[in-house]
Amino acid sequence: MIPVIALVGRPNVGKSTLFNQLTRSRDALVADYAGLTRDRKYGDGKLGEHEFIVIDTGGISGDEQGIDEKMARQSLLAIEEADTVLFIVDGRHGLNPADEMIANHLRRSSKPVTLVVNKTDGINEDIALADFYSLGMGELHPIAASHGKGVHVLIDKVMLPYAERVEEAKKQINLESRGIRIGVVGRPNVGKSTLVNRMLGEDRVVVYDMPGTTRDSVYIPYTRHDKEYTLIDTAGIRRRKHVKEAVEKFSIVKTLQAIQDANVVIVVIDSHEDLVEQDLHMIGYVLDAGRGVIIAINKWDGLQKDEREHIKSEVERRLGFVPYAKVHYISALHGTGVGDLYDTIESTYESCYAKWSTNRLTRILEDSVAEHQPPMVNSRRIKLRYAHQGGSNPPRIVVHGNQTNALPGSYKRYLENKFRTVLNITGTPIIFEFKSSENPYAPKK
Repeated sequence: MIPVIALVGRPNVGKSTLFNQLTRSRDALVADYAGLTRDRKYGDGKLGEHEFIVIDTGGISGDEQGIDEKMARQSLLAIEEADTVLFIVDGRHGLNPADEMIANHLRRSSKPVTLVVNKTDGINEDIALADFYSLGMGELHPIAASHGKGVHVLIDKVMLPYAERVEEAKKQINLESRGIRIGVVGRPNVGKSTLVNRMLGEDRVVVYDMPGTTRDSVYIPYTRHDKEYTLIDTAGIRRRKHVKEAVEKFSIVKTLQAIQDANVVIVVIDSHEDLVEQDLHMIGYVLDAGRGVIIAINKWDGLQKDEREHIKSEVERRLGFVPYAKVHYISALHGTGVGDLYDTIESTYESCYAKWSTNRLTRILEDSVAEHQPPMVNSRRIKLRYAHQGGSNPPRIVVHGNQTNALPGSYKRYLENKFRTVLNITGTPIIFEFKSSENPYAPKK
């Protein structure tokens, strides 16, 4: 399984800044509750060749009272979910009694801990590190999270023990699972296990009308119409304030790991409830992980006409950020619309792993530019010369030209829509990379 890193430390030491550096995303939240500074954030991290899940926790100062005390206790529970812990301290303010309290807790946890001294930019590193040797946490790692200084070296060191495990896990998944891997995710009690059973045509997964029946991810290989698939049923993700049982606290990480293992993810939403932030966060995490996504609005049979119209308008309004995802209105219990999911699964998978020649992509680029030219910058027209494919799942298209760093977001969206329409890409995000050619006559730095 993909490794999990927890970021722990007192408030304002730069945990969230490091989280953003590691995830390269917009704070992909999948478990939240009131109080932004107290949230536990989960993100999909990738740095160099390393892939991991990173958890940002609320700050712990040691003098919390009331609700802050409960939030601090939950932040410490993130250590239980993690494979390894980054203990962040502030190099500018030196050692703090709260740092010593956290260090004592980490020693008792028996988890691998790396002491990270942040905010060392612009100051003498030796002086910044001196105070923290007294914690007895082993080697110190100076970084400047706001600038990314030292972060790559830190992750290379932290991930070294897990490289072999990750490769073995990937091989094991490829050996045990067959065909398209379909992840089924969503909040508890929306009907995920019922949908899995309906897709399998047999009761392979325990179904019970109580949230949280599924505690772990279950991989189920099967064959349908001579095609091989593997279904991944996952535990439901609920708001953090509702997570009480210790065993359930591990369900979130298991679900995020299952998304990484899947090729296509079905996000199941309960039609009897309006779309909530948790549903949107889940879809956002699937997109950040680069997986194909299908939206399944479940329990559709029991709704009146006006209720159906309300849900459809909500879906249209709130899922505008993912217009390429196909929405299916189904009843997993009665089987209504479930068979139609397979056509969308096939087309989404084909879009995720499609291969296109450089010649074809360049012709689409030329036609797009001819139809609508890029804007002028500094009295010079931005020029886009050719395009080629840079990867799959999600499709990655690399566009070469001049002044591409000045290309406005509106034109990038225009290109994405054009390529998506011509190549018939559905259900998956497209990543565009823009690269500028060097001017041979420009003065060398």
